[in-house]
Amino acid sequence: MNTLLITGAAGFIGANLVLRLLEREEPLRIVGLDNLNDYYDPSLKEYRLRQIAAKAAEHPQHAFRFVKGDLADKALIDNLFKENHFDIVVNLAAQAGVRYSIENPDAYIQSNVIGFYNILEACRHYPVRHLVYASSSSVYGGNRKVPFSTDDRVDNPVSLYAATKKSNELFAHCYSKLYDIPTTGLRFFTVYGPAGRPDMAYFGFTNKLIKGQTIQIYNYGNCRRDFTYVDDIVEGIVRVMGKAPERRKGEDGLPVPPYKVYNIGGGQPENLLDFVNILQEELVRAGVLPEDYDFEAHKELVPMQPGDVPTTYADASALERDFGFTPKITLREGLRKFAEWYKAYYQ
Repeated sequence: MNTLLITGAAGFIGANLVLRLLEREEPLRIVGLDNLNDYYDPSLKEYRLRQIAAKAAEHPQHAFRFVKGDLADKALIDNLFKENHFDIVVNLAAQAGVRYSIENPDAYIQSNVIGFYNILEACRHYPVRHLVYASSSSVYGGNRKVPFSTDDRVDNPVSLYAATKKSNELFAHCYSKLYDIPTTGLRFFTVYGPAGRPDMAYFGFTNKLIKGQTIQIYNYGNCRRDFTYVDDIVEGIVRVMGKAPERRKGEDGLPVPPYKVYNIGGGQPENLLDFVNILQEELVRAGVLPEDYDFEAHKELVPMQPGDVPTTYADASALERDFGFTPKITLREGLRKFAEWYKAYYQ
């Protein structure tokens, strides 16, 4: 039986990953770790954990255990690895958000740098078959060449968040080289869906529109984002988990680092104004907003924000080549599912 550690298990992507793994036929032992911090409404994290508990009860062939704890707690991480001898680790726990990294940089260093270092050290002392970790499209920074390829240089971060994610990739490469740990980094592109993060635009816009507040559309609506529905992200993670980079020797007889990085993105960047129009149509369709809602009166076009980038656009051809997968869910499909969930959850 494989034993897995999923960090950030109460988070948006982490919880969806656990739910997906619990549907597999072969028995798994899954430890989910999360600190349940209050960066956004913890009740949403508790809701996700209730979903996981219900799913685990339906599939008794699996053993799921939730641990409340922090990545930055080195003793806790070491004990988890010592007790469980994990086969696969998926590190999704991180302090997220670009703008918040300007207000509260300490949180990013603790979680994204020290926390990730603790995971790597534990993988070194208690060897694992594969470490998969979340990176981010933000590492591309001010990159003007589109689509963004993993072959592009990524040494111009425009936010501390982006810098911490790039540091994760560098740390992973170092540990892959020194200790022969197979690692795969996944650069996620603007993940969205039901029970997502309230600080993301689609969620925040919805909250404001319901209250009759004005939504601010950055860069005067000229931003383009490669939105990726959460089920597509999870499908990518699951495929990557099962195929670790191979350990092999180079021509010099020394180990070649078993290290990979992939983009997971829709490959269809959407203009922010088009995105807002689809969102409002789906909110009306789901009954979240009335049919006669005056959207024009609640939209404000504003300049770019510090740390933001005008375009994200994934070249995910490597993921398709190596795993036969490319994201498939359209923005309208995904926003429809979000609107229907929002109606059921909040209204």
